[in-house]
Amino acid sequence: MIVADTNLVAQLILSLDQTRKAQAVYRLDSDWRMPSLWRHEFLNVLATYLRFDRIPIAPLLSAWNRALVLFDDATCEVDMPEALRVAGQCGISAYDAQYVALAQALNVPLITEDRKLLRAAPLQALSISQYLASKT
Repeated sequence: MIVADTNLVAQLILSLDQTRKAQAVYRLDSDWRMPSLWRHEFLNVLATYLRFDRIPIAPLLSAWNRALVLFDDATCEVDMPEALRVAGQCGISAYDAQYVALAQALNVPLITEDRKLLRAAPLQALSISQYLASKT
């Protein structure tokens, strides 16, 4: 089991630069957990592609549906007071702190490509490459 942040979900679902690595993570461990916030963040990623990259809505809706099929049951409740404590301790947003707090609660790594988050929570957060290297 891992905690996956939204950029890992986007890398898996969309054709992006690290999609193959995200697929390798999923092959190693398909039990991904996320706070419910992931849906809002992923929808925002899709909306950003719609606005700025001019990707038609049909493939983005398909990506949304695929993500729901894969991860709708992956949502976990987060202890919000603990997320607030983590946000203050690590100097990160409450959004990012939800992922870190969940990883701490489940005692599993948080896989992310967010460099600030990797620096702020080195005990929980691993990059995709770090995670894959730890499994070989």
